[in-house]
Amino acid sequence: MSLIEGKEYQEQAVNGTDICGPDEYIDADGLRVCAICHKPRQIRRTVLGREIIPSVPCRCEEEERSRKEAERLRREFQQDISRMKADGLQYESLYDCCFSNDNHKNPQMQYAHKYVEHWHEMKEKGIGLLLWGPVGSGKTFMAGCIANALLEKRIPVLMTNFARILNYLTGMFSEERNQFINNLNRYSLLVLDDLGIERNTEFAMEQIFNVIDSRIQCKKPMVVCTNLELEELKNPPDLEHKRYYERIREHCVPVKVNAYGFREENIKETVRTATRFLH
Repeated sequence: MSLIEGKEYQEQAVNGTDICGPDEYIDADGLRVCAICHKPRQIRRTVLGREIIPSVPCRCEEEERSRKEAERLRREFQQDISRMKADGLQYESLYDCCFSNDNHKNPQMQYAHKYVEHWHEMKEKGIGLLLWGPVGSGKTFMAGCIANALLEKRIPVLMTNFARILNYLTGMFSEERNQFINNLNRYSLLVLDDLGIERNTEFAMEQIFNVIDSRIQCKKPMVVCTNLELEELKNPPDLEHKRYYERIREHCVPVKVNAYGFREENIKETVRTATRFLH
């Protein structure tokens, strides 16, 4: 039963009126006791020379209170994660990029697991990853696994691509661009997909450098994905590319991802699924 509190109950208790619920009994001192855990639900106290008998939670009620509090915190935790994913994963397909969906055909996934396991050390030192390899090798999936695993721990992550960032920055005034780039640094990890397919204009080169340099100045790590070969990153075609390629290589550990044709496998699975319905 719920505890009876306040002046009315105190007056009843002092006057000797016992109120006992179906899960209680009255002990030798005339106090209510839980019939399940046999712990008192009342105690005697003297306040200003007057005896009162306030209600106290028994062990069962304490456990129930703790259970409800844990459930409340769990719901809040999950709601926070949902909000953070809605903010940080800019494509719905990224929700499926998680370790539980890994088919274990890509041996480089071990680096994604280890990066998450040692996240605090990576964050402290501002160390990121440079995932490079051919189209369809699983770079985006690997980066998405890292993003989702950290988001599940309520760590702010933004996963986007260079083209999307440039689209946002185009048309902004200088002050607005600075504010936008500063906002990117509120995320503990920034995952940038598709390095190398952005426009090679002077404006694009400058803004990409600003995004990368701003992260480095704030000692915030990045995970960068690219279809470019490592040799192309080491030997860029011009000074503009060299400026930010070197910054990326300086702070992101290169991981070659080319062991398995994930995109080809996805194409085959799509065909197999469609065939069951179309024949």
